Amino acid sequence: MSEVQYRLMTVADLDSVLALELELFGDEAWSKQMLVGELGQQPVSRYYLVAEQDGGIVAYAGLMAAGGQGDVLTVAVATARWGQGIGTALVERLLTEAARRGCTEVFLEVRADNARAHRLYRRFGFTDIGIRRAYYQPSGTDAIVMRLDLQQPAQLPTHQLPGGGRELS
Repeated sequence: MSEVQYRLMTVADLDSVLALELELFGDEAWSKQMLVGELGQQPVSRYYLVAEQDGGIVAYAGLMAAGGQGDVLTVAVATARWGQGIGTALVERLLTEAARRGCTEVFLEVRADNARAHRLYRRFGFTDIGIRRAYYQPSGTDAIVMRLDLQQPAQLPTHQLPGGGRELS
């Protein structure tokens, strides 16, 4: 496998992003119109990235940033790439962009039944602040609302590399 490359999402990426969106989220997937609308707000208030590997898009993520507040809108990684640090790298890039844009806090919603994503966000220092009942439709799954204070120093998840260096996990 080749190295993962991260870059801004463009309209040209939408077919690949939509295929991944449907694979991962099924009936709750965002529509092409929703994604086109989101990209239309980039770079003013949106920041969308894709992760490419071996000639294809394997993940994507999006952030809304306005008025000192950021919202992680989506993070999606192809199931075949889970556990490779791609989600971690995307979240780190979103948080870096939120800080660059002057955000002092970042919010997100995560499915109550998505323990893997919940653990990822907790590693970055997000804390649970509430529940949105039946947030995800049509399943009616609850969302856990999480918040990160960007004014507090956070420990990014890392693992040791040979030779003593560190890399995001």
